[in-house]
Amino acid sequence: MSAVLRAQDLGKKYKQRWALRNCDLDVPAGRVVGLVGPNGAGKSTLLNLASGMLSPTTGSIEVCGGRPATGAAQLAKVGFVAQDTPVYDSLSVADHLGLGARLNPGWDDALARGRIRRLGLDPEQRAGKLSGGQRAQLALTLGIAKRPELLILDEPVAALDPLARREFMQDLMEAVAEHELSVVLSSHLVSDVERACDYVIVLVGSRVQVADDIDELRATHHRLTGPRRDADLPAGRQIITASHTERQTTLLVRSDTPLHDPSWTVSPLTLEDIVLAYMTRPADAVRDTRPALEVLR
Repeated sequence: MSAVLRAQDLGKKYKQRWALRNCDLDVPAGRVVGLVGPNGAGKSTLLNLASGMLSPTTGSIEVCGGRPATGAAQLAKVGFVAQDTPVYDSLSVADHLGLGARLNPGWDDALARGRIRRLGLDPEQRAGKLSGGQRAQLALTLGIAKRPELLILDEPVAALDPLARREFMQDLMEAVAEHELSVVLSSHLVSDVERACDYVIVLVGSRVQVADDIDELRATHHRLTGPRRDADLPAGRQIITASHTERQTTLLVRSDTPLHDPSWTVSPLTLEDIVLAYMTRPADAVRDTRPALEVLR
């Protein structure tokens, strides 16, 4: 399976602080990837490295078959919408489309103007007068009309109200289906990731904790409850988190084989359960060895 983003031992350091380190990652092409983690985990750093806005301190990163921002052809492959959905307040909607056409050799003007009409945006309206949701939709239009191979979205709905956020995510899913984009979407809302994405990366404490297909994560993660005991499971079953009360032990376990031990009650997990488990365990916890399209470090 080809990778739209590949990182090897990738790290970014600011003075004495690592914002990202030991990142080994293969993101499959043709997927909508959710990047989740707490504030300060390194999500924006990873996306800025992928877009070429930052350079690595250690390791390497490859996007769409090349190093980020190494010439016009490489820049044309990646669309990027930053966290504050940046647009120019003094420019009109039409001005933004004109600027996009001049800066991007693969610009699809019919697509851009069609989206603006469908969204009901006035081409003569200055961006500074648009609502937050309208600004986000304008920024998304600019990213899609560039016709990139990979669209990177860094928490584009963080400042939107629930209705505007839902409309944006629905519009994104329609655009992905219509234009066959690869997407990496950073969000701190697991519900948005579950709604729009089919692959998830969990980033905690500047390190990648897990990266896998969402359906695969649901199928291989389980909650085990039983009488209090030491957490001791057969080989091939990884304990993600363990908690104990006076009488009961609860484990969140990853297992690629069925669980048949009658001394445990086994129950399924939601994606939010799984993500929170990886977010709350120590960032430097020992991981097991997984297949190629998964995090090893």
